[in-house]
Amino acid sequence: MYYQLEYLDLEQNDEYEKTIRKVITECFKEEKLENSKLYISITLTTPENIHKINKQYRNVDRETDVLSFPMFEKEELEQKIAKNDFEHEDILGDVVISIEKVKEQAVEYGHSFEREFAYMLVHGFYHLMGYDHIKEDDKVLMRAKEEKVLNKLGITREEDSEK
Repeated sequence: MYYQLEYLDLEQNDEYEKTIRKVITECFKEEKLENSKLYISITLTTPENIHKINKQYRNVDRETDVLSFPMFEKEELEQKIAKNDFEHEDILGDVVISIEKVKEQAVEYGHSFEREFAYMLVHGFYHLMGYDHIKEDDKVLMRAKEEKVLNKLGITREEDSEK
């Protein structure tokens, strides 16, 4: 299993879990991490909880859609992957997602809920892998990786406009 899932003040949902399973599995395949013993912690929660977490750990006093807390620096992770240096199970990092915010953004952007949720998962995963979108060059690289995974799964923007 490539992830651990926790619900924080939300009911368990089989559809969420189905999407998480296929998206995170594809992310691990894409980055050739299937045999790495790495896993990610995913927490699905409310806007109020993600606001508290954002304030506590990032000193940002507002709610957001997704938070990522990587356990490795990008270079450190790349070295571990190159050497296959994973003797024990190790956490890649934590991803926290506000389900209500995902629902709002799906409507705002004209996406299906699945498309927006899958994007949050892929986006969080690539932050854990050390990618960022502050500089334009980094943003282009990160977006290309995200879209590649989503396209492989057939979760594209085009499919949303057909619904």
